[in-house]
Amino acid sequence: MNFVQPIRDAYLLEEIKDYLLRSSDKYGVRNRMMFVFGINSGLRIQDILKLRVRDVQGDHIIMIEMKTRKKKFLKITPVLKRELKQYTEGRAGNEFLFQSRQGYNRPISREMAYKILRKAASEFDLVDIGTHTMRKTWAYHLYQKTKDLTLVQKMLNHSSDDYTLRYIGMDQDRMDAAMDNFGL
Repeated sequence: MNFVQPIRDAYLLEEIKDYLLRSSDKYGVRNRMMFVFGINSGLRIQDILKLRVRDVQGDHIIMIEMKTRKKKFLKITPVLKRELKQYTEGRAGNEFLFQSRQGYNRPISREMAYKILRKAASEFDLVDIGTHTMRKTWAYHLYQKTKDLTLVQKMLNHSSDDYTLRYIGMDQDRMDAAMDNFGL
């Protein structure tokens, strides 16, 4: 498995959203929404892709996580709720949220989600980017906003503070800052 990084720059996140929207005439809206959903929910890609329209119509997403088999109650943020309302307008509840063009009512594959994000990463000369980048980006920005490591750790289902700090890239940020201020 490759190690991926969060996207730390909020302006760059907006640029990526715009790029995804305009990069594919028919599927740009879907691709942008997948990215917006990922960076605003913190869910793993396999959990995102199995969601249907009906799963995101309330105030919470209630699901069993595929990796942990734990039940998850995730409040939908106001930003994500607004985006989802527009994205799902007129769609049937049983439709997969992120439809594939391969067959009737099938979600895109993890591989396709990866290709979509890698294409965007290439456009912006980003390295260490994959589908898990969305989850790490969400966690990084949640920590930056709240400064509550315990909350982020709990929401990620991590067992230690140290692991969470490494996961969201804070160890790297601290090491980089130390080197910025170092010199003999």
